[in-house]
Amino acid sequence: MGPLGMPELIVIFVIALLVFGPRKLPELGRSLGKSLGEFKRASNELRNTLEEEVRVEEQREATQRATTPAPADTPPGPRAVETPVVETPVVDTPSIDTPSTETGPRAAAETTPRSVTAD
Repeated sequence: MGPLGMPELIVIFVIALLVFGPRKLPELGRSLGKSLGEFKRASNELRNTLEEEVRVEEQREATQRATTPAPADTPPGPRAVETPVVETPVVDTPSIDTPSTETGPRAAAETTPRSVTAD
């Protein structure tokens, strides 16, 4: 349904004239006009109140941002640093099974197998 055109308004006016009569129709028109005016006033007041609340909230946020330090003022946090890959040199170390080249009583004791004796 679209907006009311002129033919629709004429039909509504004729029906209202037949239902309410010629004496009551001007009175009805006045009360309808007053009601529409009050409705417009109330809706404008509501819209103004909402706009004022939004404005107050924006001012509150602006003052809050002004009192707190900006993120650009704070030093940057720790960054991920790439660690260079260091190759460790391969050192040829003697294993336990390899006989030692040391000399002396300790070296001899380490290389000689122990025998198990039963008592």
